[in-house]
Amino acid sequence: KTFQAVVSCIGGDGTIYIIPKSFEIALNKLMSEIQSTFRGLGLLIPYCWTKGEACVVRGSDTMWYRGKVVEVSGSTLQVQYVDRGYLESIPSCHLYPTTFYTGIPPFCIPCQLYRTLPIGNSWQQDAVDYLQELLTNEEVEIHVEELPDNPWDKLSISLYFGGMSLSSFMAHQKYCVAEDNQDVQKLGLFAGDIHVLPSYILPPLPVPGDTFPVRVTHLVSPKEVYICLDPSESLRKQSATENGTSSDSESLDEALKWCNKIVKSFPPLTNFEKELPCLAEYMDGLWYRAKLLSVTQFVPVQILVQFVDYGTYLVAPTSRLRHIPYRLLKYPVQAVRVLLAGFRPASDDKNTRRIPYSPEWSLKALWAMEDCVEGKRLSASILSLSPEVTVSLYGDDKNLVHLKLVEMGLAELDE
Repeated sequence: KTFQAVVSCIGGDGTIYIIPKSFEIALNKLMSEIQSTFRGLGLLIPYCWTKGEACVVRGSDTMWYRGKVVEVSGSTLQVQYVDRGYLESIPSCHLYPTTFYTGIPPFCIPCQLYRTLPIGNSWQQDAVDYLQELLTNEEVEIHVEELPDNPWDKLSISLYFGGMSLSSFMAHQKYCVAEDNQDVQKLGLFAGDIHVLPSYILPPLPVPGDTFPVRVTHLVSPKEVYICLDPSESLRKQSATENGTSSDSESLDEALKWCNKIVKSFPPLTNFEKELPCLAEYMDGLWYRAKLLSVTQFVPVQILVQFVDYGTYLVAPTSRLRHIPYRLLKYPVQAVRVLLAGFRPASDDKNTRRIPYSPEWSLKALWAMEDCVEGKRLSASILSLSPEVTVSLYGDDKNLVHLKLVEMGLAELDE
């Protein structure tokens, strides 16, 4: 069985506690009922607690939770939150013994990674800390691999985050050995590790003549732009699933979110072959999908990269480039380079400040086009697919965007 779940806690022994997404409504209903039943403080009179006794616990957020006494030590008790998994040492005045709700099974499930052997036969503290930082309160995909003989024991699972196998990733970090070698290969790990140059997938384009919503992500010149198609989320997920495996339900945004969380563990780029896919750090401090274009400087090394989901360019040092996981290659690029039809540079444009790499256009024309498209709801219609993808681009008023440049004398109509 495969399902989505939220990791509620990582135990000190590496146990992964998960709450299936399908349990959330029932858990929230139970929590509301507990808050209505128990009010005020815990039990203030002396009470003889016993190990394994059911109770409710007043948490640091002042909410009441179902608990179970794990250890008794004077006035302080070690209690496990049965619907969350984590352990906490709590003064007895924050607890209340109860037999309410004991007939309801715990909502969190203790799990262990299937065929995964921690280094030293038990999870070391640094590995547990890493798992806690990586997974706590995050939504993941669970594949049930083996049921325990005792229903209270741990469920053996494969866990996927951002489309990546946790077992394979932790093995790559040298925290464990994943016995399932095929699973390690499934992760990939990184593009560039093999001799065949990997590449991104191009997105499917609409039928020529159809009008479809777009947004402009980058302008090279008034006539050359990058557009991002605006498909429905279901179409985007369908496209991702068709190009991946059964564990590919995450969107590109979700996969990139995970990559940003663990990017420091990715190896730096050492191969600078043209068109090589990679991850690159943008000026906002986040990492995005990119490809190498050229080496612009050798001492120190500076690389020109293009962000494939936006079309924008950046010259970056090698410290801001990382190998890209194979899983990120299955998503089609989001930005498509197109030429805009119907206009050309004005022959009488007297503006002396020109675009250096496209001197037939003035900078004023580029700025005017930027005003026409930036943040606007646009639509496009493909006129031809070769030799270049050529489109007519319409503004939110349904008029061709280049007409504004013609009015300003910065362009002229080109039949």
